[in-house]
Amino acid sequence: MNPQAALISSMSLILGTTITTSSNHWMMAWTGLEINTLAILPLISKPHHPRAIEAATKYFLIQAVASTLILFSSTTNAWFTGQWDITQLTHPTSCLLLTTAIAMKLGLVPFHFWFPEILQGSSLITGLLLATIMKFPPMTLFTLTSHSLNPTLLTLMAIASTALGGWAGLNQTQTRKVLAFSSISHLGWMTIILIYNQKLTLLTFYLYCLMTTAIFLTLNTTKILKLSTMMTAWTKIPPLTATLMLALLSLAGLPPLTGFLPKWLIIQELTKQEMTSTATIITLLSLLGLFFYLRLAYCATITLPPNSINSMKLWQTNKSANILTAALTTLTILLLPMSPMVLTIT
Repeated sequence: MNPQAALISSMSLILGTTITTSSNHWMMAWTGLEINTLAILPLISKPHHPRAIEAATKYFLIQAVASTLILFSSTTNAWFTGQWDITQLTHPTSCLLLTTAIAMKLGLVPFHFWFPEILQGSSLITGLLLATIMKFPPMTLFTLTSHSLNPTLLTLMAIASTALGGWAGLNQTQTRKVLAFSSISHLGWMTIILIYNQKLTLLTFYLYCLMTTAIFLTLNTTKILKLSTMMTAWTKIPPLTATLMLALLSLAGLPPLTGFLPKWLIIQELTKQEMTSTATIITLLSLLGLFFYLRLAYCATITLPPNSINSMKLWQTNKSANILTAALTTLTILLLPMSPMVLTIT
């Protein structure tokens, strides 16, 4: 991509995210979301491949519909209440429309169908942006309006997202699709606690972004796009592939790794809210996701393919991993000891 075009897209992403997260008026928030959508489209379509063009077209259509619903929701609320403030969303129809719009933007069930396909059609770095930065503005709007949303609807969507994210990920051999369904599953955990503890929702989102960034950067360094290439990736950078296993287990939420912290706190908060049955259901459903994380970790570090692989092998590999990748992977694995400080803050 042209360096000037890449710079404009990157600055527009930062600008759109900043406008949406710092605004109190619905029109400014909508403007930031539109800037974000237009900025990411050139990055998705950059490979000049039919699959990338298809992914960019699908993404534009979905985000345009979701932004229209947000605008319609805010306009309806202003018509009946006279309020354009984001935190003053009180009209029932507006609340329902906003829940639908944010679910479409995030990829929550039942509006999840677009996300795995678009992530599969994008490069790993663009997929990282779609799975982390692009979800931050909608999650901010979700947090600001959480007091007005329907708790029963959010709980049903969260349980369905966790179930489908784990169930659909079992059958995948492409790493980007696995991480897409992993994102859907984690969004379920964030949504189920949204009404009861907004700080915990944001903490879960931040730690999810940290772990996902470490995994995406590792996959990009080792050029892993599917399970068959993951089986031979250990020959490129063995230490990085070994830490990839721990990062995947951390994303699965196994103790004593970083990913266990948000799930532990969410289960604790749900129990305090006398939602023990909901906590039990969502914990059991997360075991589905644990299975394909274990399969990825197994392929990354333990097994060798029993037959010859048709994929091209590099005759020379870069032996030094990026410092940022190493730092993020270390945090992904070893951040749990900071949990007492987090508990004090929340």
